[in-house]
Amino acid sequence: MSTSDLHPPVAPSATEAAYPSPRRRRLTLAAVALGVMMVSLDGTIVHVANPTIGRDLGASLAGLQWVTNGYLLALAVALVLGGKCGDRFGRRRVFLIGVAGFALTSLGCALSPSTEVLVAFRVLQGLAGAMLVPNTLALLRAAFPPAGLDRAIGAWGGASALAAASGPIVGGLLVEHVSWQAIFVLNLPLGLAAVLLTVRRVPESRASTRAGGMDLSGAALLSGGLLLVVWSLILTQRHGWGSSSVLLPGLAGLAVLGLFVVRERRAADPLLPLSLFRSRSLSLGVALVISGNFALYGVLFFIGLYLQNVHHYSPLETGLRMLPLTAVFAVSAPLGGFLTGRLGPRWPLFGGMLLLAGTFYGFTGLEAASPYGGQWPYLVTLGLGMGLVIVASTEAIVANAPVELGGVAGGLQTTANQLGGVLGTTVFGSVVAGAVAGALPDALAGAGVPGEVAARVAASPGTVGQGLPPIVPGVHGQVAAAVADASARAFMTGLHTAMWVGAAAATVSALLALLVRRGGHER
Repeated sequence: MSTSDLHPPVAPSATEAAYPSPRRRRLTLAAVALGVMMVSLDGTIVHVANPTIGRDLGASLAGLQWVTNGYLLALAVALVLGGKCGDRFGRRRVFLIGVAGFALTSLGCALSPSTEVLVAFRVLQGLAGAMLVPNTLALLRAAFPPAGLDRAIGAWGGASALAAASGPIVGGLLVEHVSWQAIFVLNLPLGLAAVLLTVRRVPESRASTRAGGMDLSGAALLSGGLLLVVWSLILTQRHGWGSSSVLLPGLAGLAVLGLFVVRERRAADPLLPLSLFRSRSLSLGVALVISGNFALYGVLFFIGLYLQNVHHYSPLETGLRMLPLTAVFAVSAPLGGFLTGRLGPRWPLFGGMLLLAGTFYGFTGLEAASPYGGQWPYLVTLGLGMGLVIVASTEAIVANAPVELGGVAGGLQTTANQLGGVLGTTVFGSVVAGAVAGALPDALAGAGVPGEVAARVAASPGTVGQGLPPIVPGVHGQVAAAVADASARAFMTGLHTAMWVGAAAATVSALLALLVRRGGHER
């Protein structure tokens, strides 16, 4: 069944005059762009700041991952509910709540005295983002006629990419010359500008019907199921993939998600209407958003550690060296909007995924001593591929949902986005940790590290998993240098293994992209 069977085309009388004026559309786009820039800026800045946060707060690799995963997980489990709230209570109203909450919790992050408090505020920040992000797309979906929606989504993606591009450099400057806390304070002026512009210029919109309740049971089942599944993945780094500590919450999460599907099929006013997934383009768009962000977040987390802890670049130097990725992303996102408007989402998705697969394959050739000339070309192809994938997959989701479900579609897109980020950070982290633990004893023996020292080092693979040699009391000189060399080799083995996983996922995703049809603007 095609999406046109589910959502009949807009009647000829529904002309551009039914939408806000061109000026209000532009101001709506500016307001939602400021909101989404806060979220994007926060993501890339944190990756640059992770090593400094780890040192200042004494965080382990798992703690650092929770600084990222706590935020992404809270976003992932609440985004559909945030979109549903926007559809029901007003997208502008819920967007404003999200922007204000995001700014205030950013201030809480800046004032955090410990890793635990920082993670708690990152979770609250994620919940605020869940109110913010899906309603940016819903406001665009309601404000722009079909002929302009591709370009608006491209501009939305470009604003997000511009923030991501500036994040590593601005973050590097702030971390190096002010403090890591300053990266969170930066959200306050952006939030204030977004609130003022939205209150004065953005029209309210909501679903045409408001019958039924909020399906809180469905929201609880979806959130609980996602939480259990992701929690089980995070536990793999501590217990291994076959452990009952991993399998039990994972299977429980899948069972809860199964109950969610049953609940949504029977609900009079479901949180997530399952009829949306009858559109093949929308369903594949969700899968490819997950795959693309799986790639991006996994790479960003470990490339940041590689540049700072293996190559010993400062935060600012790291930000500058990541500029080829983020700057190209800022250009490729609008390009993705243009190509999607001309060709449909299939070919930009296919080409973008092939670029990602080639990038991961290229990263498998990196070594601890690889010069920057062997790094930046792959950062360019990563940024180019991500721009094409994110915009084309977003268009495949949002443009194939009916207007009255714009918030739900936006929540679905951003749930897939953040879930991909959680999976990327978690799965890549688990792969790196496992490979490092397996490679470290041989690396230590090959470097000539004495057996007693090697045993002490091998007992602490978590530090090596960050690209750092462990500090062994009483070990100096040539032995300490040998420990550092072995640790770097073991870390690179873990990084290469993770890149092979990413290359395989991107290749499969490229084949899936060939099944996506031109979404058009089927209603």
